[in-house]
Parts: sequence; C-alpha cells; structure tokens
Amino acid sequence: MASGLGNLSGKVALITGASSGIGAATAVLMSKLGASLALTGRKEENLKKVGEQCGNKPLLIPGDLVKEDDTKQILETAVQHFGKLNILVNCAGIIELGSIENTSLDQYDQLFNVNVRSIYYLTMLAVPHLIQTKGSIVNVSSVNGIRSFPNVLAYNMSKSALDQFTRCTALELAPKQVRVNSVNPGVTVTELQKRGGLDEEAYAKFLERSKETHALGRPGQPEEVARAVAFLASDDSSYITGASLPVDGGRHAMCPR
Repeated sequence: MASGLGNLSGKVALITGASSGIGAATAVLMSKLGASLALTGRKEENLKKVGEQCGNKPLLIPGDLVKEDDTKQILETAVQHFGKLNILVNCAGIIELGSIENTSLDQYDQLFNVNVRSIYYLTMLAVPHLIQTKGSIVNVSSVNGIRSFPNVLAYNMSKSALDQFTRCTALELAPKQVRVNSVNPGVTVTELQKRGGLDEEAYAKFLERSKETHALGRPGQPEEVARAVAFLASDDSSYITGASLPVDGGRHAMCPR
C-alpha cells in the first residue's frame, strides 16, 4: 500500500480518461490503495496496458464519453459489475490551441463536449449511486481554470466551467453527504499537449519553459497529481468539498514582476 495515503479497500471507483496520463497514474495508485476499479478510455489497447499495471484486475470499459449511449453504458456496466459506486474520477479531457481570432466553432464544440458536457452527463448518471454510498467525485481540471493564459481560449473556458461545476454540485450534494472536489494541475508530463497540436520540438521548448513558469522550477509528473486525486477521493478528506486544489508547482500563485 502506498505510504501516507488512505485505504480505499472496499471502495469502487470509476475513472475516466484512464488509458493515459493522469488517469492512468490515478488508476495504478488507487489499485495499490485497495480500490476496485472500473476504467474507461477511448483507446482499448492503452486501457489494457494500464489494467495490467493494476492489482485487483480492473473492469475495462472502452468507450467515447462524447457519445451519450457510450456514457450510459459505461456507468451501467460498472454498477452492474460491482453492485455499487463510491468514487467517480472525471479525468478525460483534451486541449486545443487557438485564440478568439482563430479557434473555430468546431474546436470550441469539441472541447466543451469532452471537457464539460460529457462530465455533466456522466456525473448526472452517477449521482444516484454515489448518494447511496455517500461517495465522492474528483474532477481533473487545470490551473487554466484558475488563471488566464493566451492562445488556449476554449480550453481555459472549459476548465473554468468545470471548476464552477465542481463548486455548484458540491453545494447541491452536500446535504446528501456526497463530496465534490477538483484538482487543478499545472503543466504535467503527459501526451496532452502533443495531442493538442505541439510537435516534439515545440513540446520540448514548452517543458523547458515550464522551469520558469512554475515556482518549483519544473513540470509535474502524473503520479504527483494522482496522489492529490486519491486524497480527495478518500475518507482522509472527509471535511473537504467544493475545493479546487492546485497541483501545479505554485504556478497559480505566480505573477510577472
């Protein structure tokens, strides 16, 4: 069991975006903490590789959360298999580059469909089950939801929307003892930016620049964000709800001078 983190034995967790990056790291960590896992992602081969790194043989449910039928099937399959749901980790997300001058409506719609709408719908479906277990929800947002950065406009907007979703649902579900929180990572070494349009050279420069844009002088690792997710998902954070926890090496506190 990972030291310093709570015991998730007996808990059932559904993790989206589990086939890579922060979602994959969260799956591996939660399995070490004893959770029974339902993992979903679009890339089945990657999902299988992550599943092989997890104990307790997780339930793998490939699917596309933008498709409502897939979302419904993912949730129903997980609950039918395990009989309950204690934790929902909304980790699936994408990024696109672009400003108000060149972000197309198609890009905007794609970002909001993945980063906001799919989370809204999956959470809506999961809430009745989480009420039964007095469970918890952790949304994976971004420092971009807290601070403003140019040339990733629609992405920033989607993450600020997700932070508002976290706070509002936390207030709505608190009387039913369901907690809702988010983690807000800074630059984290995953495939996210490359999938969003950066080539290898641009990505290398981006990581190098992160040494200056993060107070701790480096980008983060997926495992560092996963530990924060596991904490907020566990009973160790039993009196925390509606919080947006920066896991960003201090980037949210920085200001040019």
